[in-house]
Amino acid sequence: MVDSSLDLQMNRAQLLDHLAHLISMVKCPHPLRVAVDGVDAAGKTTLADELSSNLTEMGRVVIQSTIDGFHNPRSIRYRRGPMSPEGYFHDSFDYRSITSRLLIPLGQDGDRSYQTAVFDYRTDQVVEVPVLKAPDDAVLLFDGIFLQRPELAGFWDFCLFVDATVDTALERATVRYTSNNGRDHQSADVADLRKRYKLRYIPAQQEYLRSCHPKEMADVVIDNNDLSRPFISHTGL
Repeated sequence: MVDSSLDLQMNRAQLLDHLAHLISMVKCPHPLRVAVDGVDAAGKTTLADELSSNLTEMGRVVIQSTIDGFHNPRSIRYRRGPMSPEGYFHDSFDYRSITSRLLIPLGQDGDRSYQTAVFDYRTDQVVEVPVLKAPDDAVLLFDGIFLQRPELAGFWDFCLFVDATVDTALERATVRYTSNNGRDHQSADVADLRKRYKLRYIPAQQEYLRSCHPKEMADVVIDNNDLSRPFISHTGL
């Protein structure tokens, strides 16, 4: 078990080092498949990037990928309507490709040949990325939402859930959007973004929490509301 009282005393760098050591202790005869799950804008990608640096310094080969490289085409994603939370939860991602192109090849009976993406949602087009070969002791860090749905849950060797409140996630999403798109997009576009979160994204993620119980299923839950001092709020280890 992880001592949560100790985790509360750690700064971010110390906790990242702690998580990297927890991951490195998991032994399996194939590349270690780590899910970095959580709600949108909780800080999953940033955490995965930081963990990648820690694990690389420990001598591990790290493969990074994200669910953003496995979207379904727009015609599928929005077939229930642009504001449909059911559409966001059920139609957003190509789970078959995630398993067939990445998780199964890196598993027990896989040939270690993998691809880190298949689709660019920005251009709404299939992408051709190189087929790479992983060493047996590699670590896959795969970040994204809905990672413990039934289609994916059985493939992870270790699972982190990055947690943040709805209000925190919404504010971070707003900041991320304005930073990426510049000051010209800080009025009507921001209002539309917040509307989409409230009507589509947040209800879908609340349904994920209710139906799939990802916090309870994760090996480690990280409270990431304070970016300078995230802490482990729950562990199944």
